[in-house]
Amino acid sequence: MKLSILGGGGFRTPHVYQALLRDRGAPRVEEVALHDIDETRLRTMVAILTELAEGRPDAPVIRPTLELETAVEGSDFVFAALRVGGLDGRCRDEHVALGHGVLGQETTGPGGLAYALRTVPVMTRAARTIKKLAPDAYVMNFTNPAGIITEAMQTVLGDRVLGICDTPSGLGRRVARLMRLDPARLRMDYVGLNHLGWLRGLLYDGRDVLPELLADDALLGELEEGRIFGADWIRTLGSIPNEYLYYYYFNRDAVHAIREAGATRGEQLRTSQTDFYRNASAHGPEGGLAGLWRSTVERRSASYMAEARSDGGSTTGAAVSGDEGYAGVALGVMAAISRDERQTMILNVRNNGTVQGLPDDCVVEVPTLVDASGVHPLTTDRPDLHQLGLMAQVKDVERHVIAAALDGSRQQAVAAFALHPLVDSVTVARSLADGYLGASQVQD
Repeated sequence: MKLSILGGGGFRTPHVYQALLRDRGAPRVEEVALHDIDETRLRTMVAILTELAEGRPDAPVIRPTLELETAVEGSDFVFAALRVGGLDGRCRDEHVALGHGVLGQETTGPGGLAYALRTVPVMTRAARTIKKLAPDAYVMNFTNPAGIITEAMQTVLGDRVLGICDTPSGLGRRVARLMRLDPARLRMDYVGLNHLGWLRGLLYDGRDVLPELLADDALLGELEEGRIFGADWIRTLGSIPNEYLYYYYFNRDAVHAIREAGATRGEQLRTSQTDFYRNASAHGPEGGLAGLWRSTVERRSASYMAEARSDGGSTTGAAVSGDEGYAGVALGVMAAISRDERQTMILNVRNNGTVQGLPDDCVVEVPTLVDASGVHPLTTDRPDLHQLGLMAQVKDVERHVIAAALDGSRQQAVAAFALHPLVDSVTVARSLADGYLGASQVQD
């Protein structure tokens, strides 16, 4: 099978390749096409992957290319992990928002909408290329904001596009370990949108163990979400929120902390990435790049979300890699589809009536059965009023921003910012739209 990775010069690529090296099933991926527009990044990643594959004659062949069409043509699966505008764009997104006193974050709030404005057109063009050159391929979207990008790509490719985020499944794994339960026997009752969801139940051999966790101060104190949100607030909700809901429930705290941090997350990553590629270019042919990559990833993960938390802590959501992270979820999807190894995982998929109260054609993040016939979201109980209300409001915002990105409408862009629950003024929304127009090319 052929796998193409769009954004192949990015930091996730070695995780994916390591998962492929560990895979012993059949059929398996034999060719990996790496596409990137940055030749230096691409060359560095090829060197890392070559080092990881050393001594493995069965390792998938690596084919780097600067041409999207060459990468995509004949692919069985496509991973999309682009950062349109690079980290300079992310830093700009953060500072425009923070300059107006609202959240500057790449997936949540106005910063995420700005990222979507310039990313949606690029990803829909990529979708059209995939439809032409690899019409039977399944697309696994990692590109943020994952829910918005997945929904936009589905307008071209339909249900063959699904979004992957490891945050919900990572929460389930951590809870299982904390409660000394076998993760394979645990079923999560989870509902939401990408980076906006709630764990409402944990079925272990058919018995819901979530109430036991919520009643135990010691266990909640060991759980990252317990430290982020506090046991009292989690008990008030009666569910465990996705860690990104910190930006909603503690918005003022988060904005204040980011403004006081001295450097935004984008600026931190830009510094570490610049250092990485500078150090990588100084390495000789003797190798060692894989070790440099690992140490850089560990440092990045150790500070995840730290800039937004008033307590100075960081979270573990993005730190998991290998078979337990994004790459593991993606490999599970590929195995389920290509080998009919049926699996249930939490994915971003078309709603199709799964979440009552939301449009059938919108993308939601819910438990999903994957098999050789595709992806099938599982029936779920209706969200409570708070959950449904927040999901509906944010989904409406997402649809406005997709329309703005595809149609070039400033009116739609203003509506997206103004209707977002983390923007408290139409005046601010207009200023945000004006501040982002240059990068997104949205016009009146």
